[in-house]
Amino acid sequence: MPSSDTAPSPAQSTQASPPKLWADAYGVWHLSLGSEVHDHVHAVRAFPIMCPQEGVSILSREGKELCWFDALHELHGELKEALLQCLQMREFMPEILKLESVSGYITPCRWRIQTNRGQTQLLLNGEEDIKRLNANTLIVADAYGVQFLIKNLSAMDRLSRKLLDRFL
Repeated sequence: MPSSDTAPSPAQSTQASPPKLWADAYGVWHLSLGSEVHDHVHAVRAFPIMCPQEGVSILSREGKELCWFDALHELHGELKEALLQCLQMREFMPEILKLESVSGYITPCRWRIQTNRGQTQLLLNGEEDIKRLNANTLIVADAYGVQFLIKNLSAMDRLSRKLLDRFL
């Protein structure tokens, strides 16, 4: 039997009473775990690209894990909605759906692209800014630090794949 001075793990602390997550009028997120309230918390995904629906943690301002959720589909109601909003405010990785054109095949070059958030341009400094995660998933970092995701390379149109092949 554990001693009384042993602190419960984050997973154990959430079982006593369900956590409550909310944002105030200033956009600051708060987490209530029983009688304890934590301010300035943020949610992070453990595997944001490969398994975005699994492994979500709520961290304190100092980066300490306060609460862990194995899977988003297991959550319901207000907690799930609040957690998704908290994640959305933190994450920004547009998905490239189509390459419309490139300014040249020597870097740096400018790409005109269609993303899930609309049409835009990115400046590719070098081929090393394209990282392959697996056979069909790529991350493209532009010169300004924005990371773009290509989820399924083989599902892209023929012109997009042809343009990308010049850089891979």
